[in-house]
Amino acid sequence: MATIDDVAKAAGVSKSTVSSVFSKKRPISKEVTAEVLKVAKELNYRPNYWARSLVNKTTRIIGLNMRGEEKAKLNQFQYSLLNGVLPVCYEKGYRLLINTVSSTFKNQVEHIASDPVDGEIILDAVIGDSRIDDCLQRDIPIVVIGRPSEEDESRVCYVDNDNVGIAAKATHYLMSLGHRRILFLNAPANRTVAVDRGQGYLNAFEQAGLTPPREMIVHKPDGTTSSVTFGCETVLAELRANPGITAVLADTDSMALGAYQAAEQLGLGIPEQLSVLSFAYDTPLAQEFSPPLTGVRLHADQLGQESMLLLLEQLETGKRLAKRTLIPADIVVRGSCASPVSAKL
Repeated sequence: MATIDDVAKAAGVSKSTVSSVFSKKRPISKEVTAEVLKVAKELNYRPNYWARSLVNKTTRIIGLNMRGEEKAKLNQFQYSLLNGVLPVCYEKGYRLLINTVSSTFKNQVEHIASDPVDGEIILDAVIGDSRIDDCLQRDIPIVVIGRPSEEDESRVCYVDNDNVGIAAKATHYLMSLGHRRILFLNAPANRTVAVDRGQGYLNAFEQAGLTPPREMIVHKPDGTTSSVTFGCETVLAELRANPGITAVLADTDSMALGAYQAAEQLGLGIPEQLSVLSFAYDTPLAQEFSPPLTGVRLHADQLGQESMLLLLEQLETGKRLAKRTLIPADIVVRGSCASPVSAKL
């Protein structure tokens, strides 16, 4: 089996140069890199991963820690986020370790705490997130996607949308069509994104000179109930109790699909009798929505890319940073929203 000495000798470079080509710890010219890789391929050389990790005291592994159900399936937002993380990760010679924390375990730190990662990206931040505390205690560089708790904002880097602003904008859009009784199917109450979007929703009513309808915000339980089931059952119950509701603002496309199912069961046409808007845009569920769902483009790929760049900045400089980056979001109007019947009379 070929060794690093064999590659260095055949390529006419030093062992440290060969090492740097594979580790990407320091820049090597394209010409030298190409020659080293060519020789390594010819000699069938592969660096000893664990030996290199022991020498460098790094693993070249990035952890991605996200919350989910026990039988977790990635949603479109998470897929898009990965499409932003992975190219940067691989370009810099890192591998990605994904850990999905079941909501059944609430806010406990899972086995990822002992995994050999150089840095961590934390998704789905909750109030008082113990994952953040654990990483800080172990001095592991982290970036949070989403807003951390107020006490953590000055201690960590995070990348987020302006969820207060975009929720207000989405609510204003529905209000501009004439809707006033707007049911908001929100994320679990312990998630910071739910706090921010809830505040944006209420702000929109205040800005319009109306009393904010706090009772119209319903949070999904942080448990095993599917988002589709939650959306359907909640909309059915709320419409039966409050027939004046004319629009639904949903946290996810799955909740929105539940709203569509509820409308069908009640014989309500979308958007003629019930408008639906979701904090989602590109979704594999698109074919399930008729008419097409109006949603918010969150640019999850940009969230992922920026989070990886901030993490790399910490890894390369050895400095723990506390930066905030906001990624813009915008509403994509399709066919699920219209003026309520009462507004047309």
